[in-house]
Amino acid sequence: MNFKSIKAEKSTLTRDNHDLEVSGTGNLFETIVVLSSRSNQLAIEMKEELNSKLEEFITPTDSLEEVFENREQIEISKFYERLPKPHSIAMAELGQDLLEFNPETESTELTEPEEVTD
Repeated sequence: MNFKSIKAEKSTLTRDNHDLEVSGTGNLFETIVVLSSRSNQLAIEMKEELNSKLEEFITPTDSLEEVFENREQIEISKFYERLPKPHSIAMAELGQDLLEFNPETESTELTEPEEVTD
């Protein structure tokens, strides 16, 4: 999953409930549950990726007095702060028909768009 490639809004937008219901599962509340579930998955993935990148900068001898600003670490943190929020990415995925919801297992999955070959 590459949440960086999804073009999602970085600011809050007002959504029409009817459009959300129609574009989703057909039931507004189920659609909200699917979006919430996907949003939680994205948040976890983003946090794990950020933590793995920041682990490179951890040194075992750091004390409170020895903490220095690391420019690369700051840039990585700023990059993740500028990314769209997980709920915006989930909404964009729904709008692009990239989400599938399996009601039997209650799991949300991202479907990759099929590659077009000529």
